[in-house]
Amino acid sequence: MGRMVWSHVGLNCADQKTTEEFYTRYFGFARARVVDLGDSRIVFLRKGDAYLELFAAGTEPDGPAPGVPSSAVGGDGPQAPGRMRHLAFQTGSVDAFLAELGDAAEVTLGPLDFDDFICGWRTVWVRDPDGVIVEVSQGYEDDSSHDKDGV
Repeated sequence: MGRMVWSHVGLNCADQKTTEEFYTRYFGFARARVVDLGDSRIVFLRKGDAYLELFAAGTEPDGPAPGVPSSAVGGDGPQAPGRMRHLAFQTGSVDAFLAELGDAAEVTLGPLDFDDFICGWRTVWVRDPDGVIVEVSQGYEDDSSHDKDGV
């Protein structure tokens, strides 16, 4: 098998424009491509090697997103908005991020300090326009005592 590399996270959006504005303004993503599906579209956002793929959410909790055949329901993941645990990003300062964010998103937890584990590790969780939880941390570092297999 060839080398595996990061590709993207697909998000189901109640309003693609609102979600795109959120991730471009507060997380530094930029539009990379739009795929026109006729009655809907898929918007790709990019920041470095990270991509977000924005889909219009299906209208039913288990129904297909626009442009996805009904036979594919569930084949590429849930179609309802906000169906994942969280996305996570690193920043130089959680407090500066929160100051810039203002009231654009609800803080769901924190900020919390994890100095007992890593000196300077601080994290906050916010809710994006579709209800996806987004974790924003500063100061996290991998444990260099673990080998490449995490043992």
